Amino acid sequence: MAKYIIVTGGVVSGLGKGITAASLGKLLRARGISVSVIKFDPYINVDPGTMSPLQHGEVFVTEDGGECDLDLGHYERFIDINVTRHNDITTGAIYSAVLARERRGEFNGGTVQVIPHITNEIKDRIYRLGSNGSDVVIVEIGGTVGDIEGLPYLEAARQLRTDVGRENVMYVHVTLVPYLRSAGEFKTKPTQHSVKELRSIGLQPDVIVARSDRKLPLDIKKKIALFCDVSPEAVIFNPDVKSIYEVPLLMQEQGFDQLAVGRLQLTHAAPEADMTAWRQMLERLYSATKRVKIAIVGKYVALPDAYLSVTEALHHAAIENDVIADVSWVDSEAILDEATAEAKLAGFHGVLVPGGFGPRGSEGKMLAAGYARRARVPFLGISMGMQCAVIEFARNVCGLAGANSTEFDPDTPHPVADYMADQRDIQCLGGTMRLGTFECVLDPDSKVGKAYGTDVIHERHRHRHELNNEYVEILEGHGMKFTGVNPDRDLIEVCEIPDHPWFVGAQFHPEFKSRPGRPNPLFRDFIASSVKYAETI
Repeated sequence: MAKYIIVTGGVVSGLGKGITAASLGKLLRARGISVSVIKFDPYINVDPGTMSPLQHGEVFVTEDGGECDLDLGHYERFIDINVTRHNDITTGAIYSAVLARERRGEFNGGTVQVIPHITNEIKDRIYRLGSNGSDVVIVEIGGTVGDIEGLPYLEAARQLRTDVGRENVMYVHVTLVPYLRSAGEFKTKPTQHSVKELRSIGLQPDVIVARSDRKLPLDIKKKIALFCDVSPEAVIFNPDVKSIYEVPLLMQEQGFDQLAVGRLQLTHAAPEADMTAWRQMLERLYSATKRVKIAIVGKYVALPDAYLSVTEALHHAAIENDVIADVSWVDSEAILDEATAEAKLAGFHGVLVPGGFGPRGSEGKMLAAGYARRARVPFLGISMGMQCAVIEFARNVCGLAGANSTEFDPDTPHPVADYMADQRDIQCLGGTMRLGTFECVLDPDSKVGKAYGTDVIHERHRHRHELNNEYVEILEGHGMKFTGVNPDRDLIEVCEIPDHPWFVGAQFHPEFKSRPGRPNPLFRDFIASSVKYAETI
């Protein structure tokens, strides 16, 4: 029978419930415990697929094509598991499922209510994961305790205790303990009130994870323990750290995983978590002294979380190359011409143009790719970033004036990128793109083929447009090579310029499969090329 850990948050949003859940999952797995993780998001959207990255952050794509919350990226990177679309559930998805059942007459004419029908659907989603053979299911409830949107999830969490037995459920509450510099002291009242709110719903936390900008002194831990009815050992401080990858080790030092093992009676757990490889990864991170400057050129740079997996993949690759990646965000809308591109990008050792949608900022992305091509600066284009690089090449090397994507200019005389055939008549935007993992056959003699060290790879996709095969001949005739193809549909997945030190575009999103200690090969070699370039200037 599976055990359940419920992670809630209080006081303010953005405290790192996802990092907490991922860190605990990492520690438990390192002790031989099999772990599944599920995130509940209280918003009514069915998934984040149609939401602006500036509002929601990046959309993380799973192997099976789920468009999910960015916390699922943390789960994969920390715990080293592949999650699915079933690991991220929204209120919209819950209500859609219940209403579909009502339309089919499954409730026998009864009134459909939040309790028990919505709460039962929530619990069913949890129990489905619990039936997959996992020892522990970690349940992260998005939002903040006290928000009306989260009440059905908290009620379901309360009912869980009765359904499976109190001994099989552990409640973890992540809260803020602010430090007032003017007064020179920590304030515990926000945490006390947050726990009071939680208890009014019928939930008593077993563990409190206290977020702060610094380490909590023992007297503050004891005060929180006293007022919130937990033991001092169950108050886990989680201060700001240089790298999020420190958090599992910090929590291990405080016995967080041991609290879970003891509370849930996980008798087959190893005596302690083997975090040797993780510690070695962090040692490499902090021992590096050489720096490499990378520019991410995109239109969502006002919210760096819009490119979270990209930046994390860069850091993974930097660790592998024993350097520090200094990542800067450059607004593609601010790049207006070649002179602007040079002014904004000169001095960087590598240029990365990530994915995106829509015409806004696309010309700036093309100009950035053109600068990297001419200046022979290492370049990596991802999804739309690859398409922008090819369009720029078509215009300025092949002489195809007005070349563009039909996404940006439906009337372009040279549709170098165009809608995929099965995407032209799509009416419903959510969940209808080319999503999930697809096969790509590589040219083994290409830069990308040598990076992966294999002829066949499987990477994740999220797009409606593809490069137009009608332009392959003219593009290759002028020096661009297409070195990765999906064999099932003859879709171009990889491009590169062979006589450039490193100019690579990928239609897929390699960032989603990168791991700390096991970086994606494209990011690894992109950083390696950037290091070499830095040595020449």
